[in-house]
Amino acid sequence: MEVIDNTGAKEVEIIMVPKLGGVMKRYPAAGVGDMIIVSVKKGTPEMRRQILYAVVVRQRRPFQRPDGTTVAFEDNACVIINQDDGEVKGSQIKGPVAKEAAARWPRIAATAATIV
Repeated sequence: MEVIDNTGAKEVEIIMVPKLGGVMKRYPAAGVGDMIIVSVKKGTPEMRRQILYAVVVRQRRPFQRPDGTTVAFEDNACVIINQDDGEVKGSQIKGPVAKEAAARWPRIAATAATIV
C-alpha cells in the first residue's frame, strides 16, 4: 500500500486491523477510514522496518456511499498517524482523500489538499 504523506515511508504492508473480529487463516481486511497497523517496506532508512499506525484514505475496490454513488480510486493509499490522538505525522498529504476518511478523522481532513 502506498503512503501519501511526507513522513519518509513510501510503501507499507498491512499487518493487523485493530478491533477486527477476524477468522483464522483469513487476511485482515480494512476499508476507507479504518485504522490499520502497518510495517514500512520502502522508504528512508530511519523509517524502514518500523511498525506504525495508519488510516486508509483511498481504496481501489468500489464502495457505495449512502446517497447511492459508487466510488473507486486508482490505488490503495494510507496516511501514517499517532496511535494516541490520531494526529497526522506528516505535514502534508499528496493526492485526494475519501470523504469517509476525512469525516472520521478531522486531523486528516485539515491536512488534506483535496477531499473527494
